Amino acid sequence: MPLLKDQLTTTFPFKNAHINTIYRYFFTKDNPNYTRKRIDTWDNDFIDLDFLTADSFSLVVLIHGLEGSSKSSYMLSTANYLNNKGYDVVCVNLRSCSEEDNNLLQTYHSGKTDDVDFIINHLNNNYDYKNIILCGFSLGGNLTLKYLGEYANRIPDTVKGGIAVSVPIDLTSSQVELSKLKNKMYRKEFLRTLRSKITAKANKFSDYNPDMKQILKASTFRDFEELYTAPVFGFESPEDYYKKASSKPYLDKIIHKSLLINAKDDTFLSNECYPYEIAENSDNFFLMTPDYGGHVGFVSSFKNESRWIETRIVNFIQKQLNIFS
Repeated sequence: MPLLKDQLTTTFPFKNAHINTIYRYFFTKDNPNYTRKRIDTWDNDFIDLDFLTADSFSLVVLIHGLEGSSKSSYMLSTANYLNNKGYDVVCVNLRSCSEEDNNLLQTYHSGKTDDVDFIINHLNNNYDYKNIILCGFSLGGNLTLKYLGEYANRIPDTVKGGIAVSVPIDLTSSQVELSKLKNKMYRKEFLRTLRSKITAKANKFSDYNPDMKQILKASTFRDFEELYTAPVFGFESPEDYYKKASSKPYLDKIIHKSLLINAKDDTFLSNECYPYEIAENSDNFFLMTPDYGGHVGFVSSFKNESRWIETRIVNFIQKQLNIFS
């Protein structure tokens, strides 16, 4: 039942998925003035939260994607748009993503929902918000949906729902898609920063001794997961990680109204990332699959800065969650 039909009307050349994906990265003009709060975690680490406030009773929690931060273009534009609509916003910087290395060998991964749970409980216990809404992009969207399903019956009453954008909900098939030639330029950039982080961790922690030659040769995400994610976080293998970290198995457990927006032309996503049947059989999980948008792009025109995705986020918050800042 909750299939939402809404199309992004694009002009040339934004019907090209790659142009739509990279345009926002280079041409976002938003520059919100965040206020940073650092919170100490239960395991002697820290997470940096960047706030934009409007004296609202409602807070939208934004979670970035792989190797992103509060300064990622989609985070900047969404935070600014929501704040201008009267909502308080907090942008989560996942561990190691706030321009300062975290304290531990472990950083973050696609399924590390214990950090999301910790952040939500911190916000619930230390602030007076009546409504908290989660909104995640790509990896952050996977965290959002997995958290809403995995922790469904333990989530604070202040949490009203969530939105997830451009999400590889099935990591096993998506990593195959990301390994294809069409995604080489994105993969190369992601691996460049991940390789740098692994090298820094190896230099910092004497008990972590990866094969440095293999790190330099790593050319796929599976290589990275085999060298870092699986051994450091205790997964048996990259395949074990993909299976356990994917949000798709948790979608039918979600009891808070939630929306997934995945463009059909997203080159990062496999066919398994469009869960039509789950949405059709759910009262709470909504799905929107516009023909165009690329990966966290959703730009429509050169003439005016596109706010299509930001508008859909606000529409869901207001029309489905009935929250008006």
